[in-house]
Amino acid sequence: MKFSENLHCGSYDVGGSHHKVSVSPVVHVRGLCESVVEADLVEALEKFGTICYVMMMPFKRQALVEFENIESAKKCVTFAADEPVYIAGQQAFFNYSTSKRITRPGNTDDPSGGNKVLLLSIQNPLYPITVDVLYTVCNPVGKVQRIVIFKRNGIQAMVEYPFINTDIFLCAQKAKAALNGADIYAGCCTLKIEYARPTRLNVIRNDNDSWDYTKPYLGRRDRGKGRQRQAILGEHPSSFRHDGYGSHGPLLPLPSRYRMGSRDTPELVAYPLPQASSSYMHGGNPSGSVVMVSGLHQLKMNCSRVFNLFCLYGNIEKVKFMKTIPGTALVEMGDEYAVERAVTHLNNVKLFGKRLNVCVSKQHSVVPSQIFELEDGTSSYKDFAMSKNNRFTSAGQASKNIIQPPSCVLHYYNVPLCVTEETFVKLCDDHEVLTFIKYKVFDPKPSAKTLSGLLEWECKTDAVEALTVLNHYQIRPEKIKMSFVMFLHYVLQCQGS
Repeated sequence: MKFSENLHCGSYDVGGSHHKVSVSPVVHVRGLCESVVEADLVEALEKFGTICYVMMMPFKRQALVEFENIESAKKCVTFAADEPVYIAGQQAFFNYSTSKRITRPGNTDDPSGGNKVLLLSIQNPLYPITVDVLYTVCNPVGKVQRIVIFKRNGIQAMVEYPFINTDIFLCAQKAKAALNGADIYAGCCTLKIEYARPTRLNVIRNDNDSWDYTKPYLGRRDRGKGRQRQAILGEHPSSFRHDGYGSHGPLLPLPSRYRMGSRDTPELVAYPLPQASSSYMHGGNPSGSVVMVSGLHQLKMNCSRVFNLFCLYGNIEKVKFMKTIPGTALVEMGDEYAVERAVTHLNNVKLFGKRLNVCVSKQHSVVPSQIFELEDGTSSYKDFAMSKNNRFTSAGQASKNIIQPPSCVLHYYNVPLCVTEETFVKLCDDHEVLTFIKYKVFDPKPSAKTLSGLLEWECKTDAVEALTVLNHYQIRPEKIKMSFVMFLHYVLQCQGS
């Protein structure tokens, strides 16, 4: 079994031997446990020499560590070849990177790439990210001055710390070390932190997406009155409830070396519980609830198929294809958080030979103007506000949805008892999508009127295309409803299904 490093690095054999890579001050670290943050790497490896920069790759359980000189990197790799090196209680593995230097976002000549402004990329953001959330996460390390959140391609934010006389970047450095690679909530909202290019943030108004804590008079809004709170890396609530999200999880202590000196800083860092934010709870659509998607296949995509794909991440109000920009559509969703989920999980997904570009639109709503006929003869505009296939119309219905990124396994349900594997094969053939490679039906209860089960495709793209075409396809009185299920294809392989 071969293991290859995808970012700037050489390749390795899991059994222990490795291809020779030229000596470099940048070391590639693999085999990290999920809870590792930058501070753990620094603490374990600083004995080999001064560390200039760390780039975390949390979902790969890897990292790149740049030492001040090659000798320090040699000490690290040589030592790890003879004796195990443990990071956060788990043995890690080391080799030289093919890169001689880790690229800094600011592209500065400063080896540390230091700046008092941090760039935070929130990966797998299944729950709302607001300035309240980020302030509570970042402020225990150092006094936060300003926060700006932007959501064009995924969710990113910039956090500005003050200058410190003894070390102008001290607060930002501590925050990066303590939080880089951490989950805001268990299993999601993972922080990837780098130094930003701007040296100061300009905040025009205080709201959910930007806040200047040195100027509280900038149009302050209600900042979560009566909201419950939860801790970073604590158990994340698994479902919606009328009183918010589930029960509180345990609080996690912040390492003492990264805490502020103030006696007012709590040793246990409390983090805000995400607020239920769907339109059925707030009674209206907030700004930013329209997503623009381009790269749609002009012959194979229409309003209903866009709905089939996007409805897994939130309610769909309207879909409109743009006449002036072929292959581009506006999708009005139930709220801004549905848009965030759609952008996070569907941007860059390949569909019918084209790669989707999904981003937040500047439009506040979709207006049914310039309606025309698409290539398949259907209308370029469709209103889904009253569709029974929307899956987030009530708290009870929303609680049944498990938000997952696209995978090669689809979960089907609400299928008549008469449907067989051959039925699905025929459906795939009739709709010109590739047939699945594995089929599983769950044993129904004696009183059941419908079936459910799993379908596995050769790759993720094939499954996405099948879902886009077959989701909500009507068979007799019922309809097939599909949703992405993460990692279930591994279970099927293990079971030999």
